[in-house]
Amino acid sequence: MLKKLLFAVASMIVTMGFAFADVDVNKADQAALDGVKGIGPAKSKAIIAERSKNGNFKDWADFETRVKGIGDKNSAKLSQAGLTVNGQPKPAVAGAAVNTTATAPATAASAKATSKDTKTK
Repeated sequence: MLKKLLFAVASMIVTMGFAFADVDVNKADQAALDGVKGIGPAKSKAIIAERSKNGNFKDWADFETRVKGIGDKNSAKLSQAGLTVNGQPKPAVAGAAVNTTATAPATAASAKATSKDTKTK
């Protein structure tokens, strides 16, 4: 009984890992696109139809322009959910994560300086 439970938990963890894998819009089939949060069957069909008709997407701007209903905000959410174009996440999404981390130490340092200034006065 315990072995079956452990096996079930291990299987669930492994499948969750696959769910968060990056999906390239130029290589994915409909099932893979449907697995990305925010893309349903209708949107995945539209993506595949556009890709079949006019070739692979060059970049995120090309993807947003060619697929109806994919704008800047929607594409940012899709990128965060694991969608890539030519293996690349949307640049603004990647930059936002880096900037947040970079500013955190500066904010903490300025808070300490403010705290010291208040104590010495």
